[in-house]
Amino acid sequence: MGIPVSQMWTVATYVLGQKLAGRERYPLVLMLEPLFRCNLACAGCGKIQYPAHVLKMNLSPGECFRAVDECGAPMVSIPGGEPLMHPEIDKIVAGLVARKKYVYLCTNALLLREKIDLFKPSKYLSFSVHLDGGKDEHDFSVCKEGGYEIAVDGVREAVKRGFRVTTNTTLFDGFEPKRVREFFDEMMALGVEGMMLSPGYSYDKAPDQQHFLGRARTRRLFRALLSNRRPEWKFNMSPLFLEFLMGRRQYKCTPWGMPTFNVFGWQKPCYLLQDGYADTFGELMESTNWERYGTESGNPKCANCMVHSGYEASAVHDNFTTWRGFFDTVKATFSRYRDSEALRILEEPVKAVHAPAGLVQLTMKHEAAEEVEV
Repeated sequence: MGIPVSQMWTVATYVLGQKLAGRERYPLVLMLEPLFRCNLACAGCGKIQYPAHVLKMNLSPGECFRAVDECGAPMVSIPGGEPLMHPEIDKIVAGLVARKKYVYLCTNALLLREKIDLFKPSKYLSFSVHLDGGKDEHDFSVCKEGGYEIAVDGVREAVKRGFRVTTNTTLFDGFEPKRVREFFDEMMALGVEGMMLSPGYSYDKAPDQQHFLGRARTRRLFRALLSNRRPEWKFNMSPLFLEFLMGRRQYKCTPWGMPTFNVFGWQKPCYLLQDGYADTFGELMESTNWERYGTESGNPKCANCMVHSGYEASAVHDNFTTWRGFFDTVKATFSRYRDSEALRILEEPVKAVHAPAGLVQLTMKHEAAEEVEV
């Protein structure tokens, strides 16, 4: 497992406490967005498409702390934008650590070496570094040549200094499973604590709408990736959520499981959809028509969603509130998922439904380099 026992215990006691209190809906992770601006312009991102005056806005540390206290979730993820561009990110993180929240500071790591002295290693703080596959795939995804090397250098430095470091990988249509598995090996060799995975979600504002995975292709890709896995691979995620991605189990969306607070307030209904805002967390929970969201709702915006912000909370609830879920989690933790069909899929040529020209060029470049080496 790529999750410390102390963190698992905190989450388990929190979930069980919510169940004993009779609460049907409760947050698991607060998605705290203190800014939207970024030093990258990724084609699959819908956050940096806001006008300039919005991109200049920041949440203050006080606003962040009030949101965290109001929400009460045991874990806080700090995405963006790029959080390391926030002028007071060190104060925000220090305040959350003092509250004993498990913090995942999501970063593209371009500024990590420059900013790392602002932070102190703690069991409550993890740098969650966005690395979308190996060098070619990552540089294509973030639209920056050389981005992979800078990020990997930041990972090495953070690990060297004793910080908890995880990777966060978003996979798009056209990625080669064999190459992604090689990437897993590279990350484990770097010494990261664990890896987080998610299929790309089609933000309405994302410039590139063609390369997001549908549900069937998501299951096929993750079946190939995660079956016949190597014992040294560690994932900083619920094992049951990974089985969901592989098509081995079904879950309903828990859209309130990872609520979002940003410069506009509490975003309805979730991190990925923007259907208005609430002034308080209580208003978000009470005024949102939750039945309108999730794959089962028939909402076309939710049709292909399988991402962690909606479904990992469902898996965690299953894990800690049912005996079946608990035993399935133990079994999944040690399973290698032997699957001959998945091995066959690994050998198939990748046929993207929407073949991304940039990725094709990068793949050709990679293959040409291999021919030269031979």
